[in-house]
Amino acid sequence: MRVVGIDPGTATTGYGVVQDRGHGLEAVAYGVVTTAPFLPLEQRLAQLFDELSALIQRFRPESAAVEQLFFQRNVRTAMAVGQARGVTLLALAKAGLSVGEYSPLEVKQAVTGYGGADKNQVQQMVRLLLNLSEIPRPDDAADALAVAICHLHHLRTAQQWTP
Repeated sequence: MRVVGIDPGTATTGYGVVQDRGHGLEAVAYGVVTTAPFLPLEQRLAQLFDELSALIQRFRPESAAVEQLFFQRNVRTAMAVGQARGVTLLALAKAGLSVGEYSPLEVKQAVTGYGGADKNQVQQMVRLLLNLSEIPRPDDAADALAVAICHLHHLRTAQQWTP
């Protein structure tokens, strides 16, 4: 099973494509989609949609996962992230992918076994689970890989418990 994980944002959206090989997980690709801050919001969102659509076409995931919005104190930032999430969900839906949505707590629990894990602990576990020599950079890409890992764990569990 190949899954794309997305950590949405208007300025920087992380993506991570993870393949479940049955005997372990493999990072197929990861990185970020960035948009220029001087562009109007609608152009940034259009660019995000286009680049995510191209990534989906290039890596052909079978499923997708998106991190849920963690409400921040800055309402303006939360609104922008929400708009990026909406565009992300649209790109995934247009590609015909089923989508899992996970809270930061669920992602931390799936990757580290502890919902209170800090960012470094999550990144180290992503590195170990994917057998990478270094922590994926930037942070948004590592977060997206963690979301993909979480989704693969969820899919495995759902398959095991299906009557």
